[in-house]
Amino acid sequence: MEIPEDAVRRVFGERAPMYATSAAHIDSQVLAKVVGLASPHPDWSVLDVATGTGHTAFALAPQVASVIGIDVTPEMLSEAERLRADRSFANVGFLLADVHHLPFDDDSFHLITCRRAAHHFSHIDQALREMKRVLRPDGRLVIDDRSVPEDDFVDDCMNALDRYHDESHVRQYRPSEWRKLLDGAGLIAEAVEPYVKHRPLTSLTDGVSPENVRRVYALLERLNASQREVLKLVEVDGQLHINHWYIMLSARKGG
Repeated sequence: MEIPEDAVRRVFGERAPMYATSAAHIDSQVLAKVVGLASPHPDWSVLDVATGTGHTAFALAPQVASVIGIDVTPEMLSEAERLRADRSFANVGFLLADVHHLPFDDDSFHLITCRRAAHHFSHIDQALREMKRVLRPDGRLVIDDRSVPEDDFVDDCMNALDRYHDESHVRQYRPSEWRKLLDGAGLIAEAVEPYVKHRPLTSLTDGVSPENVRRVYALLERLNASQREVLKLVEVDGQLHINHWYIMLSARKGG
């Protein structure tokens, strides 16, 4: 049976070039919010977990001493290296590694970021413990990820849609779940900020197999009017759009 990390390598290996220019991943407002929550210092060492094609690492690079971006997908790192060369960042490096088994000593980093990736982790508790382990005392963790509100229908629906969009998907967590996860890992929550983006339905179907595209549409066709309203499933300029829920978190490792 395929484990989530194997599915990540398969799915994102095929889609890597798309993520180099993905509108959601190069969103300057969201990247600025990540940098703002991180409050980086010029002497800081930073680890960007599941860096993908490196957009978060590049956003932080001018603010810190060094950034290491890790990912489990070689093709994503190849795209990141190409973008790094284009932008001439001398203080950014990339490494093939898994968040569940970080190849770094304890207390190595002032800051860890993780953007749009935690919903892929097969063992989120272990991933958080590993990130805490390699954080320095009083170090900060900033996570930006897909999420769901405290609503059973939206939770079930959006997690199903994301599994059709991406077979490596594990779970989008509610804000209440994130608070428990951070507490369970021994991290001190500083900010838990949900937000919503109204995006084209193509964000769930681009690059997806025809079978799973049919599943996306079949699920949406079964919705009643009130459920469509909750999801804000409406046409905008002739194209279907739907709400996507996200969450921005910052947490601290105790001194």
